[in-house]
Amino acid sequence: MEIILLATILAFVITFTAIPVIINVSEIKKLYDLPNARKIHAMPVPSLGGLGIFAGFIISCLMTISFSSAPGFQYYFAAALVIFFLGLKDDILILTPMKKIIGQIIAAFIIIYKGGIVIKSMHGFFGVNELPEVISLTLTYLTVIVIINSFNLIDGVDGLAAGLGIFTTLTFGVYFYVAAHAEYAALAFAMCGSLLAFLIFNRSPARIFMGDTGSLLIGLINAILVVQFINIADSPGAIVPFRASPAIAIAILIIPLFDTLRVFSIRIFNRRSPFSPDRNHIHHILLDRGMTHKAVSFTLIVVNIFFVAVAYALSFLSINILIPVMIALAFGGFTLVYLRKPRLMVVATVDSEDILQLSKPSRIMPLTPAKKAAERN
Repeated sequence: MEIILLATILAFVITFTAIPVIINVSEIKKLYDLPNARKIHAMPVPSLGGLGIFAGFIISCLMTISFSSAPGFQYYFAAALVIFFLGLKDDILILTPMKKIIGQIIAAFIIIYKGGIVIKSMHGFFGVNELPEVISLTLTYLTVIVIINSFNLIDGVDGLAAGLGIFTTLTFGVYFYVAAHAEYAALAFAMCGSLLAFLIFNRSPARIFMGDTGSLLIGLINAILVVQFINIADSPGAIVPFRASPAIAIAILIIPLFDTLRVFSIRIFNRRSPFSPDRNHIHHILLDRGMTHKAVSFTLIVVNIFFVAVAYALSFLSINILIPVMIALAFGGFTLVYLRKPRLMVVATVDSEDILQLSKPSRIMPLTPAKKAAERN
């Protein structure tokens, strides 16, 4: 328990101390995430918050986790370092999707071949248990890459990726603590502590974004945690067993996973690259329905909690029943959101004087700095 508390507190304090410094340096060096046609924010915002998250997480882990009792962890941190430099370069210089995928594959290779993060069984899904080595490795690579990208793609609204990351790592951390796997609990709580500190500066209106440096790191750590959770929770002699552990794991990551797989499928169906940008994400749809950043983040986190509660309550069911139930609920909920009519809005480019002369509230949203002038007045 002591190392878990120490890991959480250290990560929080280091990240909380680092973020204001990063904001100041970003403003001095003009390292901003600039607005464009697809992005939601209207003003330049520093985008190197992942530096603070990484610093708090890695220093905390190195000071609390012993490599002698957890030999695979040195490779987890090596993979995290690969992801850190990959995300940092993308935040500053912009990488092509192919280069990002290559970097993610390298990180996946490290945790799979050296760290032992491998999905060896389907746990009875479709009647399949132990997997041949080729299929096992292929499935593990696919799982790791999808989870890494799922947090990268869901990071589109103030506080959303950080909030979901806090929930997932907190959930895994509590399980590993109860299941007597203190090292994995410390890993999860260290990330949770860093994200809690970052969220103070990232809640709407955000003073800083985590960028790819932060979102890719959250995805990598969640990929490690979810594979270990699946393997431990359904293993013989598990202190806290879950017969349908893959279904519980899917429920914990349901929002980022479902949104990523849905968007990837739409892009591929339209003969586009799955990594091509668009505004089809669930947070974009909710914003178009009139919700604020805070409302979107809060709603999606609550929905994720609901899925975990349902999966836990139905964990006595067969995995062949529980996973389809999770998928059906996800599609049903998304359909209800999608069918709801978006708010009516007229978009125009106008002068600040025109806005200031409006005698009553207008549905006009300017595409120029005039919007800020009107808001200030």
